Amino acid sequence: MKVSIIQFAPVFGDVTKTLDKLSPLLDQASGSDLIVLPELANSGYNFKGSDQAFELSEIPEASVFIERLHRFCKTSDCHVVTGFNERSGDNIYNSSFLINQSGITGSYRKLHLFNNEKNYFTPGDRAPEIYSINGVKVGMLICFDWIFPEIWRALAIKGADVVCHPSNLVIPGKAQKATPVHAMVNRYFVITANRIGTEGDLTFTGNSLIAGPDGEVISSGTTSGEEILSAGIDVSRARDKMVTPKNDVLKDRRPEFYQAGSGL
Repeated sequence: MKVSIIQFAPVFGDVTKTLDKLSPLLDQASGSDLIVLPELANSGYNFKGSDQAFELSEIPEASVFIERLHRFCKTSDCHVVTGFNERSGDNIYNSSFLINQSGITGSYRKLHLFNNEKNYFTPGDRAPEIYSINGVKVGMLICFDWIFPEIWRALAIKGADVVCHPSNLVIPGKAQKATPVHAMVNRYFVITANRIGTEGDLTFTGNSLIAGPDGEVISSGTTSGEEILSAGIDVSRARDKMVTPKNDVLKDRRPEFYQAGSGL
């Protein structure tokens, strides 16, 4: 399976200009089976208030951003995961969508909101699911989810081969250290697609990465460059959970001791 990250800076509040930037990058990444874009790629991130965040949200079924990605998937026989400012009734969610030739085929709403996101977004209302890409089992998490190991393990238990992780990271070096560890302890692939650039008082840290089941960083980006990162991954490695001939990282779990009195 060939996977790619598009590390770029959306144009805050302007979907048309963002798509003008993104379209040639998508074309360069064509030939990939799966392309991952950053968090909130349709709107930008650093809102001035809840009214602006809502104004810049989109209903997925009526989104020009989603429609453009759908057309790309149809012409390129590809799958795209993108972060998305999702409007649903009176609520907005910091969401991620999996798009293929048929349209939106999977979704996730961010469970763990970071800092000012709590002023704008409704927390996610359902557990992350597993979706199939030509038999490869794919899950999605978003940005600050990186600090909660429980949700990464939950996807492993559900059978994830690959976890896509759209991000707008602003704390240098933290998530980029953690996500390869999540890949290692769960023995699957992690694709952290971070953005670059500055919005107001926030500077995004880049350093997108693709990590493998042994915790190795297969491909990594720069702190500030617009770039495409690609790697061929052997999914069978994510299905081998043996650390030694006698230790399976999932079968050796003892959840009866993780629950009682622990708060887990």
